[in-house]
Amino acid sequence: MTTTNLLTVPGTRLHYRVTGSGPLLLIAQSGEGDADRGRDLTERLAADFTVVTYDRRGLHRSVPDDPARPVDMATHAEDVHHLLAALTDRPALMLGCSFGAAIGLQLALRRPGRLAALIAHEPAAPELLPAGERADTERRLREVQRTYREEGWQPAVRAVTALLGITPDHQETEPEVRPEPFTEARRAAFEGFLTRDVDTVLSGTLTRADLAALAAGPTRIVPAAGRTTPREVFDYRCAEVTAAGLGTGLAEFPGGHNGNLTHPAAFADQVRAHLA
Repeated sequence: MTTTNLLTVPGTRLHYRVTGSGPLLLIAQSGEGDADRGRDLTERLAADFTVVTYDRRGLHRSVPDDPARPVDMATHAEDVHHLLAALTDRPALMLGCSFGAAIGLQLALRRPGRLAALIAHEPAAPELLPAGERADTERRLREVQRTYREEGWQPAVRAVTALLGITPDHQETEPEVRPEPFTEARRAAFEGFLTRDVDTVLSGTLTRADLAALAAGPTRIVPAAGRTTPREVFDYRCAEVTAAGLGTGLAEFPGGHNGNLTHPAAFADQVRAHLA
C-alpha cells in the first residue's frame, strides 16, 4: 500500500510518499527528482524496506511560505530530520543521489544518530573539491544557468546532462526501462533546479574536517559512484574525495550518474547489499 501526506515543518509543508514494509529507507532524489520519480527503484525496494520519498522544499508540492527566500543545504537537512522524526523514533536508512547525497551528508553531520546508514551516490558537493576543480565546476554550473536564461530550458537540459556525463539519447539501460517524458511538471521542476538549486549546491559548506567528523560519527556512510560515469565529472570527483576523507572505499553502482533511473533492478540489489 502506498500513502501520501503533507508534513508541516518550519517554512513549508513537505509532500511525501510512503510505500512498502520493513526498516525505514528515505530516498532523496537528484536534481528535479520529486516523490514520484524513480518508481521502478522504489517498487523494487518496497519488498524489503518502508520506502519514503518526498518533494524537496521548493519542488512541486512542497511550496515554501516565502518562495523568494534562498534555501541552503542546512535547511534541506533539517527538513529531512523533521520528516524522519515524524515517521520513526529509530535511526533511519537513507539513499541520497547527487543533490540528495549532499543533503544526506549534511544531515549526518548536523544530526548525529538520525541516520544509521547513508549511501551517498555522487554527492553534489563541489566545496569538497580542490580549489581549481571547485572554481571550474562553479564556472560550468553558472554557464548552465546562463544558457537557461538566454536560450531556454531545453538547451539547459542538454548542458547540464553533458556536465554530468549523461548522454540521454545513447545511455545504457536495463531492457525494460523506458525514457521518462518531459512533462510540464518535470519541466517546471527542472527550471526550479536551475534558478534555485544550483545556487544551493554552490553555497555548500562541507569541509575535509567535516568528513573526518563523519568518519568518527555514528552513521555508516557508503560513498558510491556510477560504473559508467566519466571519471572527470565533478560529482564523481566529489564521491572520490568523500571516500578519501572518510577513509573508505568507493562503492561502484550500475549505470552512470542517474543509474537509479536507468538500472533500477541492479541498483536496488546494490542498495540491499550495502544496507544489509
